Amino acid sequence: MARILIVFSSDHDGTGKMARALAQGVESVEGCSAKLMQAEEAKAEDVLAADALVLGTPVHMGSMDWRMKKFIDTQCGGLWMGDKVIGKVGAVFACGSGYGGAGSGAELTLLAMLNNLAELGMILVPLPKNAPNYQQSGLQWGAYGRAHNEDLSPIDGGLPDERTQPSRAHGVHIARLASALSGQKIFD
Repeated sequence: MARILIVFSSDHDGTGKMARALAQGVESVEGCSAKLMQAEEAKAEDVLAADALVLGTPVHMGSMDWRMKKFIDTQCGGLWMGDKVIGKVGAVFACGSGYGGAGSGAELTLLAMLNNLAELGMILVPLPKNAPNYQQSGLQWGAYGRAHNEDLSPIDGGLPDERTQPSRAHGVHIARLASALSGQKIFD
């Protein structure tokens, strides 16, 4: 059984909604399970017990949330030092708003988290452009949910359900790869 750990932080539940959709995608793949954890609760041991690590964050001033950065620095740093997660699967997603079609800083945020996963030696899973609703809520780096209109006015009801569709598809892709690699030693 492939175990996928989804570590996220959320301000107004947009990222949380995306995390839950991603978990649904994971659990739709036979033999795969998802574990959702808030960034401030997740520990290095949780990462070690998983076959895949997925990071999700709101976009803050063109970067990841401080709680996600703290998780990466305090819990993943030791894993990097000990080469503990090389060959595991890694992926990212983000939620935000801001000016611009993709949301201010979304791409930089996703790339920063992918960089951290690459530093850990993980096998990175992108989001293919054929994911449902990719044109509105996807980037090749991962799912991105716009939680506000381009003029920064709130969207009634928060993050629309259709903007979580790429998250669910991303979960399926992550689970399939994690399942295929589960239990295999990629590098010595």
